[in-house]
Amino acid sequence: MELATGFESISRDGWRALAVEVLRKSGIETEAPEEALSTATYDGVTVAPLYDLDDLPGDPGLPGEAPYVRGARGTPGWDVRQRHAVADPEAVLADLENGVTSLWLVVGDGAIPVDALDAVLKDVYLDLAPVVLEAGDRVREAAEVLFGRGSAVRGNLGASAVGGPGLELARRCVDGFPGLGAVTVDATPYHDAGGSDAEELGCSIAQGVAELRALTDGGLSVEQALGQIEFRYAATADQFATIAKLRAARRLWARVAEVCGAAGGPVGGPAGGSGGHGGQRQHAVTSSAMMTARDPWVNMLRTTLACFAAGVGGAEAVTVQPFDACLGLPDAFSRRIARNTQALLLEESGLGRVIDPAGGSWYVERRTADLAERAWAWFQEIEAAGGITRAAGLVADRIAATRARRADDVAHRRLPITGVSEFPNVHEKPVRPPTPAQAAPETGGLPRIRYAEEFEALRDLADAQPERPTVFLATIGPVAAHTARAAFAANLFQAGGLDTETAGPGADPEQIATAFAVSGASVACLCSTDKLYAQHAAAVVTALRKAGARKVWLAGKGEYEGVDGNLYAGCDALAVLRETFDDLEVTR
Repeated sequence: MELATGFESISRDGWRALAVEVLRKSGIETEAPEEALSTATYDGVTVAPLYDLDDLPGDPGLPGEAPYVRGARGTPGWDVRQRHAVADPEAVLADLENGVTSLWLVVGDGAIPVDALDAVLKDVYLDLAPVVLEAGDRVREAAEVLFGRGSAVRGNLGASAVGGPGLELARRCVDGFPGLGAVTVDATPYHDAGGSDAEELGCSIAQGVAELRALTDGGLSVEQALGQIEFRYAATADQFATIAKLRAARRLWARVAEVCGAAGGPVGGPAGGSGGHGGQRQHAVTSSAMMTARDPWVNMLRTTLACFAAGVGGAEAVTVQPFDACLGLPDAFSRRIARNTQALLLEESGLGRVIDPAGGSWYVERRTADLAERAWAWFQEIEAAGGITRAAGLVADRIAATRARRADDVAHRRLPITGVSEFPNVHEKPVRPPTPAQAAPETGGLPRIRYAEEFEALRDLADAQPERPTVFLATIGPVAAHTARAAFAANLFQAGGLDTETAGPGADPEQIATAFAVSGASVACLCSTDKLYAQHAAAVVTALRKAGARKVWLAGKGEYEGVDGNLYAGCDALAVLRETFDDLEVTR
C-alpha cells in the first residue's frame, strides 16, 4: 500500500492557484506566488517555497566517488574532534575515554606550550587518535613532537606552504608518515569576519589552490599535494545552508583536482583519507560568530543543529564548541556536553549509520548547485585578481559589505538571536564566573565578530548601572487589548537590558500618568490596539508629558499627536535602544 493512497495529487499549477488564494486573504495581491514566498541568501541564492523533480541540477554521483558531492568517503559517520588550548593531560584523556576520537590542539603563546605538548600526548595512542595542530609560527617545533612518536602517527600539522614551512613538512610526511598531512586550509576566519557561505567557500578554494601550487612547485606530485591538505569550515544553526556548503565545497575542490589532472585512486596519507584524490577532507567546526555570551544555554541548541548539519553534510571530522565558549576557557562540564552532543547524534539518533541522508532532496541538491556556482564565480574573481594573497583587499572589502548587510538584519531583528535580540532574560544569572579567553585562531588581518555583540554590549552597559534603567509601558484598555503589543515592546527593550513596568489595564490618562511617575522612568511606550489609540493616545501622551516623560514611543505604525517614534516588527531595534539609553541618561 502506497503512503499517498487516498490523497488527491496536485500539480504545480494547482499549488499556485491555492497559494494565490491564501496570499490574497493575507492582503498580498500576486499572480506569482513563488516570487512572493521566496527569500534570498546573502549570496543571492533563491530559496523557493516549493521544489520538485525539475529542480534537480543533475546527477550528484555516488558517495565516495567524484565529484564527491555525496561524500568523500563511502562510509557513514564522522570523527569526533575536541579542541584543547590548555596543557591539561587529564582533560585530554577524559575526552578520549568518553567518545572523542581525535584531538585539535592549539599550541603556542597563550595556549599549550610547545615544551608541554609531549606531556599532553604522553598516554595518547596516536595511531588510534589523530591529532590536528594549530600552532602558528611554532608549527615546526610542534611537528617534531608528533614526528618523534613514530611513523604510525595520524592527523594534520596545520601548516601552510604559502610563506610557511608546509612544503618542508609535507615532504617529510610523504616520505615517512603516511597517516599525517601537513597543510590545513582554514576557512573559518572568513566566516568569523562576517562572510557569506559562497565567500567562505570561494576564499577557501583560492587558498587551497595557492597551497597546491606551492606544494607542486616544491616537487610534490599533484596527487601527493592533494593528500596533504585538509579544509576547515564553519557549521551554523542554519542546517540546510551548512549541508549545502559542505557538499558544494567538495564539488568545487573535485573540479580543481580534475583541472590539475589528478589521477584517480585512493589517497595515501592522512587519517580519514577520502575516496579519491579529488575528495576534499573536511573538518567542520560549529560557528564562533553565532555564539552568544548572554543566555549561553541556547548555544547548546545552536551547536546541536550545527553538528547535525555538519554530519549530514558529510564532514569527516566535527568539532562542537562548548556552549560557554564566549565566557572563556571551557570547564569539564561544558566539554562533556560538547562531546555528548556528537555521541547523541551519532549513536542515539543514528546519523552515523546513514551515508548522505540529504542526497536526492530536490531542495538540497538545487541549493548545493546554486551555492557552488556562486562560490566558483567568487573564486575565479579572486584568481583574476592575482590569487588569495594579492586579493586580500578585495576579499576584505567584499566580506565587509556582507558583514554590514548582516549587521543591518540583526539590528532590525530580521535575523533574530534567541535569548539576546529575541526573548531575552534580562535578569538571568551568570552561568559561571568568566575565565581567561580561549586562544583565538589567526585571522589574516580580518576582524572577528559575533552576531550578538552589539545587543550584548548594551546589556553589559545596562547591567553596569547602579539601578537597572526602566521604560514604562503605558498600556491602554483591557488586558486582551494591550497584551500583544506590550509583550512586543517589553521584548525589544529588554533586548538592551532595560527593565519594563506596565500601567496595567485601564484608559484613564491621569491614572496612567500617576503610574508612570511612581515607576521613576523618563521614557514611556504606548501599547494597545489601533482602535484604542485613536480614542486615547493623544490624551495619554499629554498626561505623560505633564508627568515628566522625556520620550514617548508607540508600539505600532500609527501616527498620533505627541508621539516621538514607533516600535514595530522590522524597526531598527538597536537604534531604538541606543536612543532610549540617551534619553534615560545611562552612564557610559
